[in-house]
Amino acid sequence: MGSPCPLSPSVPVMRGETAWAGVLLPPPPHTPCCCRQDVLKEGFVLEVPDAEEKSWQKAGSKLNEEISSDSDAENPTFGGKRKKDNEAEEIEETAQEKKLRLAKLYLEQLRQQEEEKAEEEALEKDLVAGRLKEDVLEQKGKLQRLIAKDLQPPDTAAIRVLRGHQLPITCLVIAPDDKCIFSAAKDCSIIKWDVESGKKLHVIPGGKKGTEAQHVGHTAHVLSMAISSDGKYLATGDRNKLIMIWEAVTCKHLYKFTGHRDAVTGLSFQKGTHQLYSASHDRSVKVWNVAENAYVETLFGHQDAITGLDSLSRECCVTSGGRDGTVRVWKIPEESQLVFYGHQGSIDCVQLINEEHMVSGADDGSVALWGLSKKKPLTTVRQAHSNHGAQGLEQPYWISSVATLLNSDVVATGSHSASVRLWKCGEGFRRLEPLFDIPLIGFVNSLKFSNAGDFLVVGVGQEHRLGRWWRIKEAKNSICIIPLQRTAAGSAQPADGS
Repeated sequence: MGSPCPLSPSVPVMRGETAWAGVLLPPPPHTPCCCRQDVLKEGFVLEVPDAEEKSWQKAGSKLNEEISSDSDAENPTFGGKRKKDNEAEEIEETAQEKKLRLAKLYLEQLRQQEEEKAEEEALEKDLVAGRLKEDVLEQKGKLQRLIAKDLQPPDTAAIRVLRGHQLPITCLVIAPDDKCIFSAAKDCSIIKWDVESGKKLHVIPGGKKGTEAQHVGHTAHVLSMAISSDGKYLATGDRNKLIMIWEAVTCKHLYKFTGHRDAVTGLSFQKGTHQLYSASHDRSVKVWNVAENAYVETLFGHQDAITGLDSLSRECCVTSGGRDGTVRVWKIPEESQLVFYGHQGSIDCVQLINEEHMVSGADDGSVALWGLSKKKPLTTVRQAHSNHGAQGLEQPYWISSVATLLNSDVVATGSHSASVRLWKCGEGFRRLEPLFDIPLIGFVNSLKFSNAGDFLVVGVGQEHRLGRWWRIKEAKNSICIIPLQRTAAGSAQPADGS
């Protein structure tokens, strides 16, 4: 091992070898050191000629260039990376520029958020304004959603039939959320149905006559039914003069109202309240406070058995007076009544379309549209479901039930003519035009539109709900759910066209 080079202490110099830039070279005739001296083992210093020294330096630098070139080839990314770093350094933004860019970005986000918020507020304001306008029109009885033109005849295969009652269905109601149906029949039973599945959720069985003291429920034909607008209370009335109050969710019996002296044929809750109106064959209308289990008052005026009753938001109700040939509007606070004449036969059913218009049906086969400001019908359709019987003895089909899609121009009527007929109310409720028929065999004793207008529920029986004048044997005692198809969403406008 030789002594280290004085100028390159980290690179040892072997005897007989020369270190050039850290690379071992073959020994020349004379071994020069990088410091122009050659250290020999004996310690003598040998001078190297300048020409020879230059030639060796030239050879060493050339070799170094080649080695450097090779190492660059082995690392091709080295030069490119350095170049990119230089470019990044050139385009790198200053702290001030970065702050400015972030501030602009933040302001742009704020502007977008404000625009979205303004759009949402405008939409909400429009919805609120539209809703308030509809409420005002509804209170005035001028709201008329034009839905009839969009309705299509349903596919008969899509009609669902629910079987559970043993005797003819007499009445039914739909829960405010359209998820449940309550039905009652001449077998004295009440059934709660699930609309989606068609299954029975609860059954309140009927009792035998004479077991009123022991049985919780009806022991006579259930003829009328109503549910409060909040879905809390269910009221049912029977031929035995009783009104039963139930908890609608659980079907738990709460209490009964007594006071009528004959069959209870009509029940209706005032919309938005727990005030109940009842009508009876005893020719009276009674007012009850269901939440407080209290009787309020009795109203008299009809000259014959009352057959139907309905009410909406106002503190008033309408009734059909059977053979006395009148429809009456009862103003509860004033304890007064308005009397309307129009049908030739017994008026068996009545239903409000809105706060200012109603429809009624009679056993003379006629359907009438009324405005509360006029004593006579705005329009009447005679023989609305055609006639039946032998030639020369034709009789019109009785109108046994009517239903209205609230605040719209759609009306449904039922008879025993093997069909349910849908009608379109013309402008100002001055015309009644048939839309289409839905085939159903049997007495259509009850009709109800869902609150959303998506389906129509029909209570069908072999007999009329108020009697047994004749029987249709081929009919099935059942509940039919008829889906209503629309081509487009109906619009809403005032009934007077303004």
